Amino acid sequence: MRLNHLALRHFRNLQNQDLELPPEGVALVGDNAQGKSNFLEAIYYLETLRSFRGARDEQMVKFGEDVFRVAGTAEEEGRKGEISAAFQRKGKRKKVSIDGSEPERMSDALGGLSAVIFSPVDIELVSGGPRERRRFLDIVLSLNEPGYLAALQTYNKVLQRRNAALKSGGSAPSVAAWDPGLLESGARVMIERRRWVACRSKAFGDYYVKVSSGARARILYRPSVASPEGDTLEDFECAFRDALLGSCERERRMGTTVVGPHRDDVRLQLEDDKEGLDLRDYGSGGQRRTAALALRLVEAMTIRERRSQRPIILLDDVFAELDDGRSGRILDLIESEDMGQVVLTAPKDSDVRIREDQLPRWRIEAGKIQS
Repeated sequence: MRLNHLALRHFRNLQNQDLELPPEGVALVGDNAQGKSNFLEAIYYLETLRSFRGARDEQMVKFGEDVFRVAGTAEEEGRKGEISAAFQRKGKRKKVSIDGSEPERMSDALGGLSAVIFSPVDIELVSGGPRERRRFLDIVLSLNEPGYLAALQTYNKVLQRRNAALKSGGSAPSVAAWDPGLLESGARVMIERRRWVACRSKAFGDYYVKVSSGARARILYRPSVASPEGDTLEDFECAFRDALLGSCERERRMGTTVVGPHRDDVRLQLEDDKEGLDLRDYGSGGQRRTAALALRLVEAMTIRERRSQRPIILLDDVFAELDDGRSGRILDLIESEDMGQVVLTAPKDSDVRIREDQLPRWRIEAGKIQS
């Protein structure tokens, strides 16, 4: 995938600009707080329709303005397409179009750019709580597995209503009325999560070893219900049903659903011993960053395999906090993988170490990009 053209209007501190991106990509160089990360955020917004930094849409509208708009023209094997996204602060309205037409559902526009972002905030995927890792899984699967997003949305809606019944002290039948929908959608979410982790576990470990040049790491899916031996939707529904039945008393006491996909976790462990050392609790800063990078590399692999596209690689000054050894190995790895266009940010020219002889240098100051 290649991004040819990017139009920016009132996005963050970025000046209104129309930019033509070189086929190989670009290195955006500038001091801190000039808008480098905002530039990558604008590009990645076209992939997920959300901020990779967790910001709300209204926070990305430039001060003093009511609407932001980002539009891009992308090309893959000679096929061109345009995607645009706009958000109006007043009324909190979002509008998305693909090749000039609004999709029937907003979700139909997800994954239109085939991009992966590597950012310093990715360390939270390892250091943070289960919610951060669930969010990572949900984004990857929503973008690459047909039907996953619909199942997740259904689950969240049913869960909200079931929790409302529990919180209000509703009768057992009024709570149980939501169980069929919860079980069906929840089983679909859990089975897709387990399949993805199982399928990508070896690749995660391989990437980790290549970057760390040390101990191997592994990724494990830890559902909040007893993991069934089988791998069918019926197996997961049965396991989920048993968990709900066994938690009735605790649910009544706490006023909320205490088991289900919303309580799942993904464990990242070093294989130092039989049990494994959890990287969240015992990993060094370098080990955690390595694990986060390995997760992003696995995400890129998923795009290549599921969408048959070479992902655009967005690098937000990710090597600043890695030692030279790890930086060199991750650079070599990215160079050797079947990646597409590269767009990176760096505070100075000497920090541009990937495709350094190929990437044109752009400058940014106070939101103004000089190409």
